[in-house]
Amino acid sequence: MNKQDIETFFATLKAANPTPQTELEYSSVFELLAAVLLSAQATDVGVNKATRRLFPVANTPQRIIALGLEGLTEYIRTIGLYRTKAQNLMKTCEILVSQYGGKVPDTREALEALPGVGRKTANVVLNVAFGQPTMAVDTHIFRVSNRTGLAPGKTPLAVELALEKRVPKAYAVDSHHWLILHGRYVCQARRPHCEVCAVRAQCDYGRRLQ
Repeated sequence: MNKQDIETFFATLKAANPTPQTELEYSSVFELLAAVLLSAQATDVGVNKATRRLFPVANTPQRIIALGLEGLTEYIRTIGLYRTKAQNLMKTCEILVSQYGGKVPDTREALEALPGVGRKTANVVLNVAFGQPTMAVDTHIFRVSNRTGLAPGKTPLAVELALEKRVPKAYAVDSHHWLILHGRYVCQARRPHCEVCAVRAQCDYGRRLQ
């Protein structure tokens, strides 16, 4: 993709979905952090099913701690790797209470120091909760960036750094959502739906099919 292709690519995605949102359900920064932590190797649908039961009972670090590890585990046992995730979430809550007064920090360094929070999770929180133009490269963004020619890279970090350079500033904050949704529903792994793709003309892969 050249610069004009990239501009048209994002302008088209924005026109179709001007205010994209994460599909994880949350009502506070802490709920978002918890949901993203639980979503590793799990679907948003599966996480939402669990948090619909958990958050009405415990939606702050203090309330999670009050549940206890076994209590928390029961609420999220339908999610993959739930025992490890319960331990990480509990330890994270303890750190949030002891070091940050129960609030979620807004720096990458502080977020990545929390148990179970890696670079991708930190980027989601920084982007969605704090409006920072970060790129949380999951499997969808990695695939779309390479397949379309938007930001090729051999590793998620390489793709992330390439996206930071290539995505125009006007689209930077929301681009993470557009790329995830495009990968989830159109540019799918097994069979990309090029026949209905609105940005096929800008996509390296799509142009090869013409």
